[in-house]
Amino acid sequence: MPKPMTMAEKILAAHAGLDEVVPGQLIECTLDGVLANDITAPPAIKVVDQIGAGVWDKDKIFLVPDHYAPNKDIKSAEQTKAMRDFARAHQITHYWETGCAGVEHALLPEQGIVVPGDLIIGADSHTCTYGGIGAFSTGVGSTDAGVGMATGKAWFKVPETIRIEVNGELAPGVSGKDVILHVIGLIGVDGALYQAMEFGGSGIEQLSVEGRLTIANMAIEAGGKAGLFEVDDKARAYVQARTSRPFTEYHPDPDASYARVLTIDAADIEPCVAWPHLPGNTHPVSESRHITIDQAVIGSCTNGRIEDMRAAAEVLRGRTVHPDVRCIILPATQAVWLQCVHEGLMDVFVEAHCAVSTPTCGPCLGGYMGILAAGERCISSTNRNFVGRMGDPTSEVYLASPAVAAASAVAGHIALPSDLD
Repeated sequence: MPKPMTMAEKILAAHAGLDEVVPGQLIECTLDGVLANDITAPPAIKVVDQIGAGVWDKDKIFLVPDHYAPNKDIKSAEQTKAMRDFARAHQITHYWETGCAGVEHALLPEQGIVVPGDLIIGADSHTCTYGGIGAFSTGVGSTDAGVGMATGKAWFKVPETIRIEVNGELAPGVSGKDVILHVIGLIGVDGALYQAMEFGGSGIEQLSVEGRLTIANMAIEAGGKAGLFEVDDKARAYVQARTSRPFTEYHPDPDASYARVLTIDAADIEPCVAWPHLPGNTHPVSESRHITIDQAVIGSCTNGRIEDMRAAAEVLRGRTVHPDVRCIILPATQAVWLQCVHEGLMDVFVEAHCAVSTPTCGPCLGGYMGILAAGERCISSTNRNFVGRMGDPTSEVYLASPAVAAASAVAGHIALPSDLD
């Protein structure tokens, strides 16, 4: 009889062909997919070429040009071309060209590429996003990604698990972004170092799948190896609307052993902002109104889904961006962009004097489409606010939900949507 296990332990055990695993154990697992983007794929491709055996499975390699695509300069064009040529040479099924692509971590769940119970590695730290639908997904370096592309296997050290229970009802206006910022504020940016973060409780059940994907996306900002949510009716409906591929649900055993259990009263969570220069430097919006801004960014793999676009549009409708502020909207995928058109959200954004981009990571990593000058401040729905993350080292990035970012764009300073009434 296997010992009681957490979600992470069950998924890893299944993919290692073992009845049970324990934290700290080194195991080799069979993968369900390997992801890379236009920055991380070229060095991974070199590893595949060095191994010399070709690719393990052309249907289980996912290549997404999203960081500097559409190409911003010659170097980025060369990187994307290397990935494109590799995809063509090996007949990779899941390569998305510009015009069909989007931000990788929004794209894969949206298109049903990842399903519950999968084990996915990606050469990007925010690969942990897919835990929002019950997969174990984690970021790796390009070397490990290249080995995975060639062999379909990767080694893992089984992580301990932190159980995070959010109980009660979230207040109106509190989003998944506020939940994860609150958690990181409590435990710090190394509070879950190489641990799986398993989320549950009635407050979590209240969230949409998109809200859960946002939380899982930022597990890495607490040092987490993965962020995991149990599959429920909402998650099943989300996945089954996108793929007919069968999947396996893994639920934690009631008596599973956790490194720590963190219990949070949902009523204690309010809209918040992470001040520079760490995602854990969180403060309530109500205590941040004195901070003026020069730019607002709404999008990214964290908050660029249609739910996020709707939240921003609800705030911006009938209003205009403050004359001292640039507001940049980045729908995360082509499907989200098109849905914004169908729902009239593009009209709202343009009439509010926002700049709307084709899907791309853009300014999130200091790529392009919104780089900050010296001393400028940006409020952003992205996931990191490290020194120089979005431009000049003396610039500042404040992390918030799309609704708060939109309200701040109108007010000219950090603000709640209710402040505009």
